[in-house]
Amino acid sequence: MSKEMTGAEMVIQALKDQGVDHLFGYPGGAVLPIYDALFQQNHIEHILVRHEQAALHSAEGYARSSGKVGVVLVTSGPGATNAVTGLADALMDSIPLVCISGQVATHLIGNDAFQECDTVGITRPCTKHNYLVRDINDLARILHEAFYVAQNGRPGPVVVDIPKDVQFAKGTYVGRENIEHKTYKPKLVGDNDKIQQAVEMISAAKRPIFYTGGGVINSGPAASRALRELARLTGVPVTSTLMGLGAFPAANSQWLGMLGMHGTYEANMTMHDCDVMVCIGARFDDRITGRLDAFSPGSKKIHIDIDPSSINKNVKVDLPIIGDCTKVLEALITTWKSQDRHIDRDALDAWWAQIGRWRARNSLAYRQVADVIKPQQAIERLYAATKDRDVYISTEVGQHQMWAAQFFRFEEPNRWMTSGGLGTMGYGLPAAIGAQIAHPDALCIDIAGEASIQMNIQEMATAIQFNLPVKVFILNNRYMGMVRQWQELLHGGRYSHSYSEALPDFVKLSEAYGGVGIRCEKPGDLDAAIQEMINVKRPVIFDCIVDQQENCFPMIPSGRAHNEMILGDMAIDLDAAISDEGKMLV
Repeated sequence: MSKEMTGAEMVIQALKDQGVDHLFGYPGGAVLPIYDALFQQNHIEHILVRHEQAALHSAEGYARSSGKVGVVLVTSGPGATNAVTGLADALMDSIPLVCISGQVATHLIGNDAFQECDTVGITRPCTKHNYLVRDINDLARILHEAFYVAQNGRPGPVVVDIPKDVQFAKGTYVGRENIEHKTYKPKLVGDNDKIQQAVEMISAAKRPIFYTGGGVINSGPAASRALRELARLTGVPVTSTLMGLGAFPAANSQWLGMLGMHGTYEANMTMHDCDVMVCIGARFDDRITGRLDAFSPGSKKIHIDIDPSSINKNVKVDLPIIGDCTKVLEALITTWKSQDRHIDRDALDAWWAQIGRWRARNSLAYRQVADVIKPQQAIERLYAATKDRDVYISTEVGQHQMWAAQFFRFEEPNRWMTSGGLGTMGYGLPAAIGAQIAHPDALCIDIAGEASIQMNIQEMATAIQFNLPVKVFILNNRYMGMVRQWQELLHGGRYSHSYSEALPDFVKLSEAYGGVGIRCEKPGDLDAAIQEMINVKRPVIFDCIVDQQENCFPMIPSGRAHNEMILGDMAIDLDAAISDEGKMLV
């Protein structure tokens, strides 16, 4: 379509043409023309957040749970700078966002005008791409390009900075059907010769593993289905990064659990001792690899990724395959079937026997007591109460995040939202709000810590205003738990500023916002209290008082290798568990 419009009207029309139903934002002077145009239409629902950082996290939760692009609208200066943390978070975790920011009029740019900042310069390191629109005739094209860039290839956030005079100016709107990005064309299909090499390496493997990441989730549901099919065909064990949970079902016998710093013993030992590692949509980050020179030293490594810059960035691989996870996995399956490939069954059985021995250590075991709620126990009971429901889980960042990853079992993709790369405290509540907007009839729960939740607690007002029955499930140990754990283990128990002093009464705080507050302190009361939380059709803050001293194990200390894990005191010592006759006693 071609029609004369103001710049503000072009923004709204472009959002409609891109299929946008929801917009997260906060108004300000430099973006008021767009808000005025927004007021005069009924198609796009605007969700008023209470802080611009929360707008980005809400858009992330919306995008991750729905598969759509999350869209944000903020004003110039502090509006844009408040958005930086969310942009950086989305870039690290490959989340498709379009952030539209207002800017001072073009003739004022560079003059230190009121609420002016160099938005493009500030956001360049934390976005996939950004634009400053100086000409009304470029606006429609740039808006459509922004959506294309955000969601194609490796997803990420894109900023479109629009000066106020451009919003008022009139020009000719160009529809998305007339826009084609001339230079950015990501490679989607893997090379046939490399697909063949991968099939040969996997079929010749004696100790293989599939190491999967968030790229499988980002590629869409078809990638998860293809991963499950390939695992079924080959019999290969599967593990996942924090960002990839749900791509492979936790109930499947081939699932080893999460790997990495707080992953399971069996996942990390399998990674360390494998002979062929197939990395699918992951980037070998430091929380996964541990010490690089000791990372899986005897394996041949295949790396499937849509982002060429991720190849050999951290770990040198033997076979890179650049392409979309869905297309590459489907090509591997087609080739495997057409050539009637098989893995050496005796070798694979021996490999699974060794994995069974590592599993027998029960690395997630913890000590329960009668009168104190253990945080792991709280997550297990929450999972038991919600596993048969349509549930979406977000988290803040800290010990509670890792316990949620360990003990809440995900069977499907797009149900798990957490800040993996940046580790942003304050992520979980706005992300749960975004998921609830995308799935109004679902149960959306933010698993939080009493420190993290206070970073964006003001978003309870957003939940109340829009009648969003999100649940905030706080594991309250009165510490910045992961900070305290590191101080205990690595800094001689000197708990420097990690104790959560002057905490609010979370029950009263929830009630002050207009929500419901629930507190639970005893293990015997936990199930009934969780059910009460679920039954309430309003925002809830659940203050779960847990053991203050509990640490999150297993743990790979920083700078150590995969096979140098610290296990909890309840993990089984296999050497002591083997009888003189060599029979397992566990």
